[in-house]
Amino acid sequence: MRILLAVDGSEYSAQAVKAVIERPWPSNTFVRVMHAIDTPTPPVVGEITYVGDDMEAVRQANQKAGEELVARVANSLDNAKLKVETVVREGKPEFEIVEEAKEWRSDLIVIGSHGYTGFKRLVLGSVAQSVVGHAPCSVEVVRQKER
Repeated sequence: MRILLAVDGSEYSAQAVKAVIERPWPSNTFVRVMHAIDTPTPPVVGEITYVGDDMEAVRQANQKAGEELVARVANSLDNAKLKVETVVREGKPEFEIVEEAKEWRSDLIVIGSHGYTGFKRLVLGSVAQSVVGHAPCSVEVVRQKER
């Protein structure tokens, strides 16, 4: 089985990681821990778009943070005796998660959800909802239990 575990460092993605760790999986299960870095939009001043060293520094810092995140998650999955690899992609998370699932031929995508509804979902969007609608495989959306 091939599980794509999408993480963003939030408490909601931590719940998805926990769900994967706690479940018994067949011995031939592979987990690919994935983080998608939402590409920053360069600032626009008047009619001039600034793309320079500052934007590259932001991109590099985001890449490093993403790599550290997937490494931490992979380490926690290694302790659960799962075969793990990591990937960091740059682009819109809802698109990159679906593309990674297609390219890697995932059997399952596991993703956390903030659980936004109504106006918040309209304004902030829903990565999980978009992934469910476009994924090439089954998707498990893990929600944080109410306290």
